[in-house]
Amino acid sequence: MDQKQADEIRQNVRASYSQVAEASNSGDCCGETSSCCGVSSDDAINTLVSTRLGYSEDDLAAVPKGADMGLGCGNPRAIASIKAGETIVDLGSGGGFDCFLAAAETGNTGRVIGVDMTPTMISKARDNASRGKYNHVEFRLGEIENLPVADNTVDVIISNCVINLSPNKARVFEETFRVLKVGGRLAISDVVASTELPGEIRKDLMLYSGCMAGASLISDLETILADCGFTDIKITPKDESKEFIKDWAPGRGVEDFVLSASIEAVKPGGCCGGGC
Repeated sequence: MDQKQADEIRQNVRASYSQVAEASNSGDCCGETSSCCGVSSDDAINTLVSTRLGYSEDDLAAVPKGADMGLGCGNPRAIASIKAGETIVDLGSGGGFDCFLAAAETGNTGRVIGVDMTPTMISKARDNASRGKYNHVEFRLGEIENLPVADNTVDVIISNCVINLSPNKARVFEETFRVLKVGGRLAISDVVASTELPGEIRKDLMLYSGCMAGASLISDLETILADCGFTDIKITPKDESKEFIKDWAPGRGVEDFVLSASIEAVKPGGCCGGGC
């Protein structure tokens, strides 16, 4: 993929999620549910979506209203084993939903940093943090390919259905390796490809911003992670996720090619190929 194509994808994704944030702020959305990973302005629908992804109703009740927009394809916190006092970074933090849940586990001695490339999402998340009095949570505007986070400072990186949106996934994982401490870990939920995507899906920008067309093969992700220096790599596909993925693009058959998976890995030491 050349730089022009990558920029077109990035701009399309940014515009799509700006629209999601603005629709959520106004209480309006494009119909009952949109193609953006199941987002809706209806709280009841979002509750249904999020509980299907592995969150409890207690999780949903614990965060400020509007933080959960039904975005995601799993629950990365369920595999993160977050401890009190740890520093957490959430890639593509949206309205702050996973950040606020992580903050309850780190306690006030810990720190949670959300990174998102969409200014409207950052504003929404900061407002949610203020209303919820999350003093140890902050949100930074930036791209996940160039994280606004210092080297070797993070214990856990979480992310929910975001890395598939990047046109340069190798760069994303280079950056995660750079900012993690030795022994730091990845706990990611994302959409992966179970087989090579057809060209008509891969080239569809709507399906790209909808978390489908940008999915990478599991074997390719394993190679990228290993090349970056990660160990204990574990990618676990979830066949049951096809039931909700087919609702993201009804009639397109995307569930035959992609599904949700948990992605885990550890930074053992040394340096990533990205020059950290």
